[in-house]
Amino acid sequence: MIFYKTEEEIDLMSKSNNLVARTLGEISKAIAPGVSTLSLDKIAEEYIRDNGAKPAFLGYDGFPNTLCISINNQVVHGVPSSYELKEGDIVSCDCGVLLNGFYGDSAYTFSVGTVKPEIQQLLRVTKEALYKGIEKAVEGNHLRDIGFAIQKHAEKNDYSVVREMVGHGIGKSLHEDPQVPNYGRQGRGLKLRDGLVLAIEPMINLGKRDIYQEDDGWTIVTADGQASAHFEHTIVVRKGKAQILSGFEFIEE
Repeated sequence: MIFYKTEEEIDLMSKSNNLVARTLGEISKAIAPGVSTLSLDKIAEEYIRDNGAKPAFLGYDGFPNTLCISINNQVVHGVPSSYELKEGDIVSCDCGVLLNGFYGDSAYTFSVGTVKPEIQQLLRVTKEALYKGIEKAVEGNHLRDIGFAIQKHAEKNDYSVVREMVGHGIGKSLHEDPQVPNYGRQGRGLKLRDGLVLAIEPMINLGKRDIYQEDDGWTIVTADGQASAHFEHTIVVRKGKAQILSGFEFIEE
């Protein structure tokens, strides 16, 4: 079942996604060598609760924390721990909140100190791929046009696209229909209509696209041990140009 959102609902979702964006901004201030991923998680949980919202991931299907924090070759769903960030690491922080009955969801992959040029390039291209996908999220296009644009940009730069993990619809539930793959053929899939809210989230690997799940039952890693990057925005399909509800401005200002 696909739920198209009213303008009132989109306004509420704008508030929940703004809080996600601000939470990621708070986390960005703390990212440095020697900082544990669990301490980043605590910052996020306190900030979300102080702003009258609930962490969306905490307890979701039994997930133990507020943030999914994935380091280096971890793709997504990493569990915060006592691990201390090191110079040259990359760290994906995926954050979700529930505010006023609606979910917000966004992710950003941060550099810790100075990162190797080839890793920095992976981050840049993955973020570009996110925006290439968002450009296609307009009324009249098809769902797979989003994935096609992401895949084309990633593979043009000799990276691979994770197939098993996908974006999703979002609203009163964290994960709604439709699923949003980061690959696909143009002109295929659901015809996009104004008011469809999607979380678009490319996961792009430096090496091969193969992944597996670690023994913790959550963390997804690259099979070849090479780095992976992940960026995510929640957007609204509109006529002419998609509306981005989340934002990276609090991270990048």
